[in-house]
Amino acid sequence: MFQDEKSKMIKDQLIGRGIKDAKVLKAMSSTPREEFVRERDKLVSYADTPLSIGWGQTISQPYIVAYMLERLDISEEHVVLEIGTGSGYEAAILSRLAKEVVTIEIVEDLYKEAKNRLEDMGYKNIEVIKGDGYRGYEKKAPYDRIILSAAPTGIPETLVGQLAIGGKLIAPIGGLFQDLVLIEKDESGKIFKERLLPVRFVPMVRE
Repeated sequence: MFQDEKSKMIKDQLIGRGIKDAKVLKAMSSTPREEFVRERDKLVSYADTPLSIGWGQTISQPYIVAYMLERLDISEEHVVLEIGTGSGYEAAILSRLAKEVVTIEIVEDLYKEAKNRLEDMGYKNIEVIKGDGYRGYEKKAPYDRIILSAAPTGIPETLVGQLAIGGKLIAPIGGLFQDLVLIEKDESGKIFKERLLPVRFVPMVRE
């Protein structure tokens, strides 16, 4: 019953705004967003807006998800770290793009719900961790790609340290006013930063 809404999202919200990466479009076409929102929001699950998932957190606007993933240029050989699992929607999309996904959620209830949901839906290459995203997850580092789904006021140096040589990190940065920032670590380990566009994400929470 959601196929028409999903197709319209892909055509109007993503392709219509310049998303071209066929892998991202396919991954988002294959991921049932309606399974990652609250029951009361299922009928608007493909709307052009973020939606509340409780506990002060949101599932991001589809276009922003697609834009961030396109800018990361993820390949099937990559290991990806996601900070802010939320409902698990972005992790589910990432699992279709990458070799392995490690996703960290600090809110206990969201962690349990996302872990159970992703397991029940059959996702095999996602490891859901309960923890503080500022610390990353050293056990699986370094990561080819890192994506933040909540906004710190500055880029956590721990996460930059867990980024592989040649890796990319994308994150919303700021407080009241935020910018989406892309970080690249070149072959010498030098860091390059690029500001992409203004955004509005929920603040990143610390333990």
